[in-house]
Amino acid sequence: MHESVEQSKNQSVIWLTIVLVVLVILIIFVSREMEQVRTFIRESGWIGLLVSIGLYALLGASPIPSEPLTILISTIFGPLTATLVAGTGNLLAALLEYYIGERIGNVASFEQRREKLPFGLGKFPVDSAIFLLGVRMLPGYGPKFVSVLGGIYRVPLWRYIWTAAIPTFVGAAIFAYGGFGLLNLASFVPVP
Repeated sequence: MHESVEQSKNQSVIWLTIVLVVLVILIIFVSREMEQVRTFIRESGWIGLLVSIGLYALLGASPIPSEPLTILISTIFGPLTATLVAGTGNLLAALLEYYIGERIGNVASFEQRREKLPFGLGKFPVDSAIFLLGVRMLPGYGPKFVSVLGGIYRVPLWRYIWTAAIPTFVGAAIFAYGGFGLLNLASFVPVP
């Protein structure tokens, strides 16, 4: 029994390492070839949108922000399409982080961070909607923290998905419509 648990942990570490290496390689490629990515998305129609969803999943699971991609897609396809693509892609990223949390299984360091959450959020159970929504809306580390923690504590998947979807799609709409509006406004302002 002990060997199978140890073997399962080793396999999880190996797969996690492989996934992280692939993510890093893809992120480096995308960040260096952004103009080609933009051209591809623009000229490929719905296939470009599907690739964009994949890019969001990759960027969302990394420290690289995906907001510039949201604004880019908003300028190409409009803010509604950008909202749907960004929301779906970032929700996939949240599920990837949840999966990583399931594989980690070490609660100790997260418990210390949880105690320091603002607004008394650390006092709520991890699987409560208030905790899941509240922590996801914290700027910076909030979304990634709650995703990994949700996986570690094995929050019921349906509750995790709907509490991740609400702030994810609201945030996507803010960036898509805000970026689209700012870029349209900038196009009317003469450059000196």
